[in-house]
Amino acid sequence: MVETDCPDPVRKALLDDLDEGFAELYGAYRGLVFSTALRLSGRWADAEDYTAEAFLRAYRALAGYSPERIAGLQPRAWLMTILMNVWRNCARAKSRRPPTDLVEEPVEEADPGEGVEAAAVRREIGDELAALLGQLPDEQRAAVVLRHVVDLPVSEIATVLKIPQGTVKSHVSRGLRRLRALGGAR
Repeated sequence: MVETDCPDPVRKALLDDLDEGFAELYGAYRGLVFSTALRLSGRWADAEDYTAEAFLRAYRALAGYSPERIAGLQPRAWLMTILMNVWRNCARAKSRRPPTDLVEEPVEEADPGEGVEAAAVRREIGDELAALLGQLPDEQRAAVVLRHVVDLPVSEIATVLKIPQGTVKSHVSRGLRRLRALGGAR
């Protein structure tokens, strides 16, 4: 079965030359992976780290894959699975260390074509959404982000999270209900 979200040039490039193909894969999915990582972590610096780690793991894995496995790869779901594993591992490691609140958030680079007011509104909305998502339990946050930020279908989310489709639907529904309640409480 050929996946529709993987552009044929990316698939062909991966099969022809891993390095060039990976560059195309990275170009096609880096925004999606970073956006997902940002919504999961709520911190720009963490999202950058998770994205870099996810692509590093993806490259290492691809180096050991057969051409048949690469040809049948569903890159979006595969990359989301890798990212979810990175996120979970980092969350587990952070829970074992004392918090370090002394580190400041890096300044976000501005889009030169965006006006000051638009940038301020975007930043405020992004911060508010990150704060609300951060209040959800991990499983609900992951399901909501994969469904409504990444726009994965329920079947792919079930594959990524390794849970039944009914559980995905439940997590998304409960997460959205909780986000509405939290948003209304502000």
